[in-house]
Amino acid sequence: MSLSPNPLPQFGIVTLSYAPDFERCRLLAATVQHCIAEPFTHYIIVDRRDLTLFKTLENHNTEIITVESLLPWWIFRIPTIKKVWFSWQTLPMRNWLLQQIVKIEAAQTLPKDVFIFIDSDVCFIRPFDFKTLIKGDRVRLFRVPSYSNPIFDPWFINAHQLLGLPPFKAEQDHPNFIGNIITWKQENVIKLSSHIEEVLGISWIKAVAQYWQFSEYVLYGTFVDQVLKETSGHYPDWTPLCHEYWEPEVLSDQQLKAFFISLEPENVAVMISAKADISPQRYQAVIESLALPPNL
Repeated sequence: MSLSPNPLPQFGIVTLSYAPDFERCRLLAATVQHCIAEPFTHYIIVDRRDLTLFKTLENHNTEIITVESLLPWWIFRIPTIKKVWFSWQTLPMRNWLLQQIVKIEAAQTLPKDVFIFIDSDVCFIRPFDFKTLIKGDRVRLFRVPSYSNPIFDPWFINAHQLLGLPPFKAEQDHPNFIGNIITWKQENVIKLSSHIEEVLGISWIKAVAQYWQFSEYVLYGTFVDQVLKETSGHYPDWTPLCHEYWEPEVLSDQQLKAFFISLEPENVAVMISAKADISPQRYQAVIESLALPPNL
């Protein structure tokens, strides 16, 4: 009797977005549908006030979920106050931190085995197979083996505190877990939350809410690296699946052209940071020519 290969885990794609990024998210959703073979569910998570707008993107494998539905009752927003969420049990949280809490909560409660986090300023440009994220029974973890950026140091310091690890030493080489097309295993996220609660004696949300400087990707990566280790079910890989522009400066037409010309064979997606304030209409035609059928 021959042994059948290990079945692929169930994949969920998670994207957090909001109304000002709707056109970017619409383009991402279209390229996900065209470039990634099913089965998968694309979960687009938005504030309740943006639900009607984003519902137009919903289809048989794209679900629109509200941020509020993933949060405990004691976290809430006051409609007249932007960029801040309030809480009956913690100090107020800036929207940036709240989004990271939502990612962790989504990854431990939505019904999938592996979650791929893709920001709404990403677009796929080539066919992408989830099998490329799997080696045997292990899932890819984006991990650059040695990286130094002082901006990231507070995120590592706080991750070490949350996980009960020895103090982080910024002067030593350390890995980087921050990028695009990031994969997490649900079972590990559940273990991560439980670990924080065992170390600190409070709920993981309350623990994370204490920090002004925080990175969900650094927290998960450090947990895998230093707590779970070989039991994590991950393998490290830093292949640049996404061709990225991170700077906040607007690109000229010539610079945009140069950005796309510099694509590498392993790049299956591109990211032009929303912070650069470049209208997606300026590069949509290029994306469509690379990834999408005519008349999108």
